[in-house]
Amino acid sequence: MASNPPDPYVDTDVIIRLITHDDPKKQEAVAKLFEKVENGEIILTAPDTVIADAVFVLSSPRLYHLPRIEIRDVLVSLLRYTNFKVDNKQAVTSALELYASTKLDFGDCILIALTSQTKAKELFSYDHDFDKIEGVIRKEP
Repeated sequence: MASNPPDPYVDTDVIIRLITHDDPKKQEAVAKLFEKVENGEIILTAPDTVIADAVFVLSSPRLYHLPRIEIRDVLVSLLRYTNFKVDNKQAVTSALELYASTKLDFGDCILIALTSQTKAKELFSYDHDFDKIEGVIRKEP
């Protein structure tokens, strides 16, 4: 009995081409790829680090310098695709919402989102920014 091949992974640069349109030929190819994802013809997989890298690149003052709200909007719209499998998808989506509404870096937003999903709600950190987040209990080691 033959097993199905594993779902292919997608790299940050593919997502960046889709969003920025900075290379029309590549953007067109990526748009067709994500159209297949949307239509259920293919499943793409990405670790949450790919989304974190995309946030970093899209927000970088030296690169695209997109506003936080725009970054949230475009990435959340991709995360809504059922056939775009992202590790910790619910936490990543929550982190993007938090990122758009605060000055926190995206890594902290993911940590907050993941911590919020636990029963303990505890996080060990020396970063006092976590004290401002409702539902997260910061502790020092």
